[in-house]
Amino acid sequence: MNARSTATVAMAALLRNRLRSLLTVLGVVIGVAAVLTMEALGQGATAYIGSTISGMGSNMLMIVPGSPSHRMGGGATGAPLFTLADVESLRNARDVGLLSSVSQRSLRVVAGGLNRTTLVSGTSPEYLDIRSWGVTRGRRLTREDERQAAQVCLIGQTVKNALFSDAEPLGAELRVHGVSCRVVGELEAKGASAFGMDQDDVVFMPFTTFTRRITGSDRVALVVVSATEPDRIDDARDHLQAILRARRHVLPGEEDDFAVRDPREIQAVLDQVTGVLTLFLLGVAGISLLVGGIGIMNIMLVSVTERTREIGVRLAVGARAGDILTQFLVEAMVLSAVGGVVGIGLGLVGGWGLARALSLPFVVPVSAVPVAFGVSLLVGVLFGVFPARKAARLNPLAALRFE
Repeated sequence: MNARSTATVAMAALLRNRLRSLLTVLGVVIGVAAVLTMEALGQGATAYIGSTISGMGSNMLMIVPGSPSHRMGGGATGAPLFTLADVESLRNARDVGLLSSVSQRSLRVVAGGLNRTTLVSGTSPEYLDIRSWGVTRGRRLTREDERQAAQVCLIGQTVKNALFSDAEPLGAELRVHGVSCRVVGELEAKGASAFGMDQDDVVFMPFTTFTRRITGSDRVALVVVSATEPDRIDDARDHLQAILRARRHVLPGEEDDFAVRDPREIQAVLDQVTGVLTLFLLGVAGISLLVGGIGIMNIMLVSVTERTREIGVRLAVGARAGDILTQFLVEAMVLSAVGGVVGIGLGLVGGWGLARALSLPFVVPVSAVPVAFGVSLLVGVLFGVFPARKAARLNPLAALRFE
């Protein structure tokens, strides 16, 4: 028999038992769909983390007091804060473009009869440029505001919605920890950070205003800088470290009492965690695909037993063992291929639905689609070989006498 006739016989056998074929395919469908759904969610989570980290600002470095051995930025007990002289010396570092002092506290702010506790930050005018943060209405803080310690502020969208609702915030008076300031601008929405914090629940004031009227100290707890070019970040970090080691009298061989943090480090850690979770979930999904393959083998073995007499007749009228082997392999591959195609469709739909439910970007796992389909075909071949070989090795006379 030629290949076309063998394929026709195989398809006819599958269509005679539609319900059994459908149930056999179901295992492969679930396995492939689970693999693609998990891969889509993993890539979506990675894309979300990347966009969130980049939203913190391009080419940005953060300098904080404390031991660099605390990977996520925890400060060492007793580490001195930076002085204004330290900050000014950092402005002259090589490959440093913009620099801003930052001091912040969680404080209660009041507007009219409404109030809320929010993060209030004293910043230099360059801060918004470093963070790539725009102002949707009004104006930014200026050098003149900082020079005069002006009682002005910018508010995030969460603060605006909570304290002003439909009222006009620009020009309104806001009381911050008993200090009155005039709202001069609305910040554009940033959304949640990579750690789930609301970046729009903020109030920005000039650094001098914040330190003189609220904290009473000009010590700096955080310095943010931007490198002149993306490929100069590492050089800028090295020079910043050298300047601070000299100013803070850190001896050779001693650990720094400050840390220069790169947001890329945070992204690398989060990507690693996401990758491990994705691999774990893919392993669970792979088990489902394995179960689907075992289901194909089980049904094919049952089919060989049920069709023993049919196989004997075909062998008796001239069919070769290779024709029988090919027929059953084709049946197994068709089942797995159909399961793969349907599973791919369900997996993409499931990934899209879960991504929307979790507020993640939906990323089509382009490379995973052909891999998933190829694996489903491979499952059909691997788990179809044994039943096919068993059918091909039947003795024609014994098969004809089988009842």
